[in-house]
Amino acid sequence: MTTIRPRRSFIFAPGNKPDMFPKAMGTGADIMCIDLEDAIAPQHKEPARTATLDWFATAELDDAVECMVRINPPRTPEGMKDVQAILDSAKAPPALMLAKVKSPAEVIALDELFDEFKIASRLQVIIETNEALEAAWEIARCSTRIDAIFFGGVDMAADLRCEYTWEALLYARSRVVHAAAGAGVDVIDVPFLDLNDMDGMRREAEAARALGFCGKGSIHPKQVPVLNEIFSPSEAEIAHARRIVDAFEQGDSGLVVIDGKLIEKPVLRSMYRVLARAGL
Repeated sequence: MTTIRPRRSFIFAPGNKPDMFPKAMGTGADIMCIDLEDAIAPQHKEPARTATLDWFATAELDDAVECMVRINPPRTPEGMKDVQAILDSAKAPPALMLAKVKSPAEVIALDELFDEFKIASRLQVIIETNEALEAAWEIARCSTRIDAIFFGGVDMAADLRCEYTWEALLYARSRVVHAAAGAGVDVIDVPFLDLNDMDGMRREAEAARALGFCGKGSIHPKQVPVLNEIFSPSEAEIAHARRIVDAFEQGDSGLVVIDGKLIEKPVLRSMYRVLARAGL
């Protein structure tokens, strides 16, 4: 079975402020992403790039927090500079988040380049363009380096010319979940942008989980504990999953009955996933 690691929450740190990197790692978020893209003004791109890669060259990282870098779109001049700097770096980041991808070809080209230069970085792809939404199924399956697909709601709403609301973006979110599930990779939702509406964030995160997302982004550390709670299996869910797994493993049928309900064997995959996310 593929190793499952928690990706319940992520937080960004701007690449031109390396003093914030350790602080971001200490927020409790499962993913800490250093941003070289939207958070960095054009005049600060080069120093941010240097500071970020210098930090990764010396940082002692463990598996407690998944660290990555959001680079500029690889097809752009700044993205090309990011990629070249990674090829030249003493120690490449363990993972890269690819922004504004439009086609599988972009991901495949980077995959092949990293293979040639023996760069082991994993890839996380943001679906946030109209073109990427149309090709989401192919993008999610185009590289074995991909661990997760992210939904980029703000850019997607602009591309689709729709309102930035849950209802307006439900179709797009569903397409992204469908693509990620088809490829067997994680899928993570866009951050909730109103820091003063924690109840609204909770409702949206719960809706995202119900739709199939395994995590959601944050824009402030105070959002992280709520996200970790929502995207963690509850004690009741863990107990239920264990009962179903035990029933199938001890039985000799493709069907079991739990609490008077008929459960078919395909449900077992979801139950194993619940236990894996609980670290069991």
